[in-house]
Amino acid sequence: MPRSSRTSSAKGGPVTLVMVARRAGVSPQTVSNAINSPGMLRPETLERVRRAIDEMGYRPSRAAQTLRTRSSRLIGYGIQPAPAGQPVLDRFLHALSQAADGAGHRILLFACPPGGPGLDGYEEVLAQHEVDGFVLSGTDRGDPRQAWLARRGVPFVGFGRMWSGRQIGDWVDVDGASGTDAAVEHLVAQGHREIAFLGWERGTSGAGDDRAEGWRRAMRRHGLPTRGRRGQSADHSDAARAAVKPLLDAGATAVIAASDMLALGCYQTLRERGALPGRDVAVVGFDDSPTAGILSPALTSVAQPLEEVGRECVRLLLARIAAPDAPPERLLLEPALVVRDSSAAAATAAE
Repeated sequence: MPRSSRTSSAKGGPVTLVMVARRAGVSPQTVSNAINSPGMLRPETLERVRRAIDEMGYRPSRAAQTLRTRSSRLIGYGIQPAPAGQPVLDRFLHALSQAADGAGHRILLFACPPGGPGLDGYEEVLAQHEVDGFVLSGTDRGDPRQAWLARRGVPFVGFGRMWSGRQIGDWVDVDGASGTDAAVEHLVAQGHREIAFLGWERGTSGAGDDRAEGWRRAMRRHGLPTRGRRGQSADHSDAARAAVKPLLDAGATAVIAASDMLALGCYQTLRERGALPGRDVAVVGFDDSPTAGILSPALTSVAQPLEEVGRECVRLLLARIAAPDAPPERLLLEPALVVRDSSAAAATAAE
């Protein structure tokens, strides 16, 4: 019979299913059904059992549930080293963990080596642990994980598109192009026409190229030139400091950066020149990291709906586990532009 290690009876021992059944005036099997198959019970019986469960603080043991359902209720997630100062995946992992907890699951974390997505760690987890499926992040061109898991019949969902080749499996992603498109619209409304884009090197990141495409699309829609107005940088502030200089020298009055880290490099270069972000040159970042709100001036940035991404990843994975042969589901979520002081009007910047 399932027992809880976190609750105790009035006598100091753990609360058991039998004790709950006695409190509710039903059989132990009825309590089990209320937990695992509530649809089998009449509403009034289910309500009585659930009231007893709540009053006694009973929690079924995870081990017992695993034996009954043949489900570990564990979701694997491989963590790759991330550059310092980039909290986006940390925020996503928190959102993912909350969503998994709400669905009665836990996230099993394991380390993956640096150097891009690979299979190291996944084989070991499958060999040593009973996981119900995986959530993948950092998906990009040449990612081998989706096809490898699909061949083995292991459920998975990606936070991010595959970007190249045949699409495999379910994924949830954020429409980065829509985010940078909205940033251009905001800056054009502020009077800016010389709007540059500072991104990562072409072809190194599907997400980075997507964000660049949104900027390019919006610029062309307004008849604004893009030639010579795109800079490339590694994703850290020192590289961005150097990469943004030619854009400023060419007369950019606004810079849209592919990440808040690149935007920080823009801030540093402007200050080195005695200029102020938002007063002299507008700056827009991407990710709306915690740093964005505490910079001076506060950074306008594109916010990803990470809580929604976490919820949808868990939902899609559990749906895939329940229906392995169902058609794949792919969601592209809209980000939101968070406007702050760094994206002042062009007239203001010229004063």
